[in-house]
Amino acid sequence: MSISTKRSTIYLSEDLHKALKVKAAVTHNSISDLVNQAVKQALIEDSEDLLAFKEREKEPDYDFENVLKDLKKRGKI
Repeated sequence: MSISTKRSTIYLSEDLHKALKVKAAVTHNSISDLVNQAVKQALIEDSEDLLAFKEREKEPDYDFENVLKDLKKRGKI
């Protein structure tokens, strides 16, 4: 099965590009593969974060100052 790809131009700092070239050589991957993997991982993490926010949106909000006072009052801090 062939995966459809699109060409894109990105601009990397010189140091980042150098590091990617080294990693590509060591891992026998292309820079493009490394960038694709990194972007996919970042999007997966974003998706997981959004799901966690969605699951917790009905939890009550607590005022930080009140929580802090309560913890001090109960000798927890």
